[in-house]
Amino acid sequence: MKTIAKKIYLALICIILYAPIVTLMVLSFNNTKTRSKWGGFTGKWYVSLFQNKEIMNALYTTLIIALFSALIATLIGTCAALGMQAMNSRMRTLFMGVTNIPMLNADIVTGVSLMLLFIAFRFTLGFKTILLAHITFNIPYVILSVMPKLKQTNRRTYEAALDLGASPAYAFFKVVLPDIMPGIFSGFLLSFTMSLDDFVITHFTKGPGIDTLSTKIYSEVRKGIKPEMYALSTIMFVTVLLLLILINMSPVEKKKAVKVKHFGKAQKFGRFFFQRLVPVAMAVLIIIGGFIYGKNDVISSQGQVIVYNWGDYIDPDVIDMFEEETGIDIVYEEFETNEIMYPKIQSGAIAYDVVCPSDYMIQRMIENNLLEEINYDNIPNLKYIDQKYMDLAKGFDPDNKYSVPYLWGTVGILYNKKMVDEPIDSWGVLWDEKYKDSILMQDSVRDAFGVALKYLGYSLNSTDLDELQAAKNLLIEQKPLVQAYVIDQVRDKMIGNEAALGVIYSGEALYCQQENPNLDYVIPKEGSNLWIDSWVIPKNAENKEHAEEFINFLCRPDIAKMNFEYITYSIPNSAGQALIEDDYMRNSTIAFPDIDQLKNCETFNFLGDENEALYNELWREVKSK
Repeated sequence: MKTIAKKIYLALICIILYAPIVTLMVLSFNNTKTRSKWGGFTGKWYVSLFQNKEIMNALYTTLIIALFSALIATLIGTCAALGMQAMNSRMRTLFMGVTNIPMLNADIVTGVSLMLLFIAFRFTLGFKTILLAHITFNIPYVILSVMPKLKQTNRRTYEAALDLGASPAYAFFKVVLPDIMPGIFSGFLLSFTMSLDDFVITHFTKGPGIDTLSTKIYSEVRKGIKPEMYALSTIMFVTVLLLLILINMSPVEKKKAVKVKHFGKAQKFGRFFFQRLVPVAMAVLIIIGGFIYGKNDVISSQGQVIVYNWGDYIDPDVIDMFEEETGIDIVYEEFETNEIMYPKIQSGAIAYDVVCPSDYMIQRMIENNLLEEINYDNIPNLKYIDQKYMDLAKGFDPDNKYSVPYLWGTVGILYNKKMVDEPIDSWGVLWDEKYKDSILMQDSVRDAFGVALKYLGYSLNSTDLDELQAAKNLLIEQKPLVQAYVIDQVRDKMIGNEAALGVIYSGEALYCQQENPNLDYVIPKEGSNLWIDSWVIPKNAENKEHAEEFINFLCRPDIAKMNFEYITYSIPNSAGQALIEDDYMRNSTIAFPDIDQLKNCETFNFLGDENEALYNELWREVKSK
């Protein structure tokens, strides 16, 4: 009975550990982008993975930083451990305590501290700062791995070697180093693994044009993780699994000489594989990748433009076309939220040339004198932007001096027509008890409060405490009916028929409807948020004319059409809309609603730091109930 219980326990542990990985591996062969719908078996994501320049650059950067930081940290950490071992016990204890602090400290504290240090010393954030940061947080792990081995070494053996005439260096390399080598190797592997998997420290110390796999994946949250990432993760997992199997192959006594002979061959192959083949392969990877990476870093004679945009928010072919047509190189970086983007612009640590914030954040940046006025003489293609969107933009950019609309959309209700048997035209349906556990709300303070405020008949930019309290109470009343507060998960849940109703952005609704024809989208009659993401130029931009040339290029109708077809978010470019070949997409009321549907809609405004804090406090009260 105990044996059966042990087996069941072991099976449960394996399921908990490996079920997510198996799920990811299965999805890497799914012939659709959504995680909730099986579209048949395919290997196309593995093919497109190696054709995706952004992902492959991120992979290469991740491996190079992990390898170099681990090697350097191992060297420094080993030397530090040797020095600490030579100290008296009191000093050794003191230094070990200081060494352990970074490991006990939260990664976010270390990341922010390193970022501030680099900014204070006027370091340009980029590959070098990430490498320095990774070396810094890897060193304590090496020391922690080497010190126990040093304590196990016999000092008398080292002294005996010296007495026999060996030099200190010779005695160290022949006596001490072999004893502590397992600790050094363990420290290297630990450092490599920590660096490979790090996100927080990388996020705070990276600059434009540099992405690791972790930051690349995180930047795709708004649009959803690409299936190519599933394919890459599968390849990495299988590779690591094979390496572990080979590493853990150990000699086993065999009675038959033939088996011993065969094992000897396997052992020789393993030794050749790890001592010769793997190092050579890594060296070749570094050399080839270095040439490619170096080539990508060469600035064109025509100059460059540093772009800061939402994750997966532009057709990659558009970037290539701009570089080919103008000779100007694009250094491209992605952000995940307006709140993450803003501090980077405010700090001035990086001189971005063109940025794509949302409406309320543009207003905040204008009020804090962070934006440069745009010279519209350099943007003749502005004529293709429909005037109604320029008028809407005046809600956050009163004189249209600082921004050019790029993409826009609404927030509304996506509902499943097979699960909802009544006309949907009001936010009130989100409080209908018959849809309990089948309602998805946005996990966003302004979007959630916007829904409640509009349903109550108030402005979604309200700062009236009584109105906000009423909205808070309404959200608390709704909470027992909500299945989940989500961000990008709303797409998969609605496509997979896991919920009847979901609050969603119109661009996501259009994609969901393509995957599941039973879904429909409505802008409630009480009104909603009409959001506009626009291009702006920061005050400290070093390539303003190139930035304006880039904005002008994006306003071209054919380019706007390419971006719409890639992103599925609405374009404010009427000429670009006319070029859309698919009748359904061109005439979609989700992407391009009638003006009557927008009559009660508002854009978000920046409400000031005090009111933002008030909203956040009320939202915490809602989430804690």
